[in-house]
Amino acid sequence: MSLTSQKPYIIAADLGTTSAKTLVIDKEGRVLASNSIEYPLYTPRPDMAEQNPDEIFQAVVQGIQAVIAKARILPSQVLCVSFSSAMHSLIAVDRDLNLLTQSITFADNRSVGYVKKLKEELDGHQIYMNTGTPLHPMSPLLKLMWFRDNQPDIFEKAYKFIGIKEYVFAKLFGKFVIDYSLASATGLFNLRNLKWDELALKACGVREEQLSEPVSTVHYLTGLKEQYAQAMGLPTDVPFVVGASDGVLANLGVGAFEEGVYAVTIGTSGAVRGVVREPVTDPKGRLFCYALKEDFWVVGGAINNGGIMFRWVRDQLATAEAEEGRRRGLDPYDYLTSLAEEVAAGSDGLIFLPLLTGERAPYWNANARGVFFGLSLYHQKKHMIRAVLEGVVYRINSVLGALEELSGPTKEIRASGGFARSKFWLQCMADVTGSSVAVPNSIESSGLGAAQLGMLAMGEIQDFSSVHNWMQIQHSHLPNSENHQLYQQLTNIYQRVYHQLKDEFDAIAAYQKEHTK
Repeated sequence: MSLTSQKPYIIAADLGTTSAKTLVIDKEGRVLASNSIEYPLYTPRPDMAEQNPDEIFQAVVQGIQAVIAKARILPSQVLCVSFSSAMHSLIAVDRDLNLLTQSITFADNRSVGYVKKLKEELDGHQIYMNTGTPLHPMSPLLKLMWFRDNQPDIFEKAYKFIGIKEYVFAKLFGKFVIDYSLASATGLFNLRNLKWDELALKACGVREEQLSEPVSTVHYLTGLKEQYAQAMGLPTDVPFVVGASDGVLANLGVGAFEEGVYAVTIGTSGAVRGVVREPVTDPKGRLFCYALKEDFWVVGGAINNGGIMFRWVRDQLATAEAEEGRRRGLDPYDYLTSLAEEVAAGSDGLIFLPLLTGERAPYWNANARGVFFGLSLYHQKKHMIRAVLEGVVYRINSVLGALEELSGPTKEIRASGGFARSKFWLQCMADVTGSSVAVPNSIESSGLGAAQLGMLAMGEIQDFSSVHNWMQIQHSHLPNSENHQLYQQLTNIYQRVYHQLKDEFDAIAAYQKEHTK
């Protein structure tokens, strides 16, 4: 009996935007147990969005311990722990790993002014073509430019500039490593030579030695510090696979590898992604290109405003309706969806631009803001609810259109994330895009992708083909041709409204920055 056959379980640790999820997965892809520990997002100002790295680190340690207990497995049966992580975070630390900053998340907009500076004063487009990270304040490159000019004391004190997963690994192992996947989302990493990009480093004034060592996504570390091994209930020699970003692993987890099969994930935010075999960057600068492995690259675009828009509807727009749903013993989201379903496709000509937190792909406009367009006395609250949900799908469709220009027409959409639980939203996706939308049997796509990567790192599999055995299509939604024709008209209006308001978004964002305390 081989040593690995006695270790049939993989722990997947997924460091998300709102929580750390841990899963125990066996070699057949079955999720035996899961655990989730939430942590807060701190927004002391409208342009700030930070998290406490130590809160996230503790969530990882506690989550691994909890999921082992839930699955009732022996620590000696764990093949490896493999990681998935949200992208674009930035933390400054000193030589002793003391925090000089919080974890500055993708949603932080303090560096918005540096987009123009990078485009007009530095060779921003070439940096994008080298790195595959669009020019946007989410990018650690722009965050570093902001720190250099606005908090020079912290900038000078910093021994390393790292992301949240690097912080976790540095705490656990005392080493600074970053996988190619997260590195390729920093705006600082050259996609083609797999090294830190000289032009990007020059733009932000950071030296190569101030960044972590780039390693393959199948690279792993052993020698877990004793105190954390005991806290997690693991042997010190269990391999920790550095893994990749949550976005590229979501593609792997839903089996979206074939040409024209695109993955759509909508959780708090959202993304559309396809897989190519070598780095591809968009001459128009609309899409990202991030590594999954040296020979697999994920091209696509992320949106800021996904499920968070539905939460805004629940908490701000339709509070009375949400409370009525609770009074009836229903999930508020389900009740609000039922109200939206009373309205015809297209919301009787009401369009919502769901840009409440600025926007990433394909506009990359942090100053974009939300708009109801076409509102009349005829429209009721239920029209507004449906228009918001449709607006999120319009956002996804605009990214899909840009992706099709680079990678070819859509054959099928694989859906994951919280929205994949909603048949209404899935049908809306099919009707707007005109493509079939398939839902795999597990919505834990990033965790499954991390486990698959862990299997590859441990030599249990030779390629990713076995992921198709791990997932099955639960159900598919085919587009309604009549609704699709309506949505094509409205999508065109939606696009024109955005472009006509582009300059006014800058003006209102400047006003809000000046007058919002």
